[in-house]
Amino acid sequence: MEDLTPLFRLAADHAARYRRSLRDRPVGIPADQDELTRAFSGPLPTTSTPPEQVLTDLIATAEPGLVASAGPRYFGFVTGGATPASTAADMLATAWDQFATTAVSSPAAIAAETAAGTWLKDLLGIPASATTGFVTGCQAANTVGLAAARHHVLRQAGWDVERRGLLGAPPIRVVAGEERHATIDRSLRLLGLGSDVVEPVAADANGAIDPASLHEVLRTASPGPLIVCLQAGNVNTGACDPLREATDLARRHGAWVHVDGAFGLWAAASPATRHLVDGVELADSWACDGHKWLNVPYDSAFAFCAHPAAHTAAMSYTAAYLAGSDGPPAGAALTPESSRRARGFAVWSALRELGRDGVTSLVDRCCALARRFATGLTAAGFEVANDVVLNQVLVNFGDDTRTDDVVRAVQSDGTCWTGATTWRGRRHMRISVSNATTTETDVDRSIAAIIRLAA
Repeated sequence: MEDLTPLFRLAADHAARYRRSLRDRPVGIPADQDELTRAFSGPLPTTSTPPEQVLTDLIATAEPGLVASAGPRYFGFVTGGATPASTAADMLATAWDQFATTAVSSPAAIAAETAAGTWLKDLLGIPASATTGFVTGCQAANTVGLAAARHHVLRQAGWDVERRGLLGAPPIRVVAGEERHATIDRSLRLLGLGSDVVEPVAADANGAIDPASLHEVLRTASPGPLIVCLQAGNVNTGACDPLREATDLARRHGAWVHVDGAFGLWAAASPATRHLVDGVELADSWACDGHKWLNVPYDSAFAFCAHPAAHTAAMSYTAAYLAGSDGPPAGAALTPESSRRARGFAVWSALRELGRDGVTSLVDRCCALARRFATGLTAAGFEVANDVVLNQVLVNFGDDTRTDDVVRAVQSDGTCWTGATTWRGRRHMRISVSNATTTETDVDRSIAAIIRLAA
């Protein structure tokens, strides 16, 4: 094989230069989408192109369209950055090109996932006996958790959904907060249950489920297979459902409890915020992202399940040529994908790099910086619409049109990047502080830009 060192060094050198530039480069204002498409398009070359030239052309073509979402002043979509060790590990994972289907296909990949899963459960307060599937994001993680739930509640009703499907099956009731994330509804559609099956529960002023309303919905509904979906970390406000009380109510009705904790489950990693997810260990399944608050490269998420048999029944399949070891279920037995990249290397590396204290510090620092945003923007005369309990801040600049205008101006300015959302019928700027490299200086610089542009 030809010497790949120059090619890989070219990629590594550019990656390092790009990451160094994040502190100072404009966060948004990428090139026009049509221009980017034209730059990437054209007829397929007839002859081959040297790899170094391909990489050089890729860098030059893509660079104008890159958003500095891995940088310290990107506050959109609850997006973390990527720690140095996890980034380098992901580069190695690509070079190693393992398919983490079973321990036979890649013993190292499965071992890394097993170890990282153990550490994750310890940090997040999830029972050590739970299974852990490494998936792409919380859309997949919620789908896995709800697939396990579907299996379990129908099996209790005497129905084998994996063999017989849903035609003729006992109807499943799904109870979820009115402020649930959209991935819950999408998972229900993907699983054949449909979004109309949801019985919504009222939420309080900050978006957490109201226990009295949950009790009323559960009390008045007809008996049958039941799934209750709870939330740790509302995507707009950061609010967490009262997990202990809500789970206790659900248990009285024989429900499976699933927790969508895309970023909010990380509150368990800090003594200062752990009370927000009190009772998390009582649930049956959990979804959590790695590419949000853990600052692991995209795409990375985790589907945990307290019932390994239900987890594997919902996900695994029998194929002689894909047979694994006799050990506990792992890899493709716990996820929707068979051909899957080895995500565990980056997660293991991030956790080794940060350590328990580092994860705690990351959570505490982001929460403190979110409060700094709220304090600074309130002092400037703008309305902060939520209780800042974690890392999310909602800001209103008057009427909806002006708020959207300010958001667009901020996104075009390039100092920082914030998103927009609708909350309680009004438009707001949404600020999410999730990056390990964000500092007080970054927040103050961003506040100054927002005030300047709002004026």
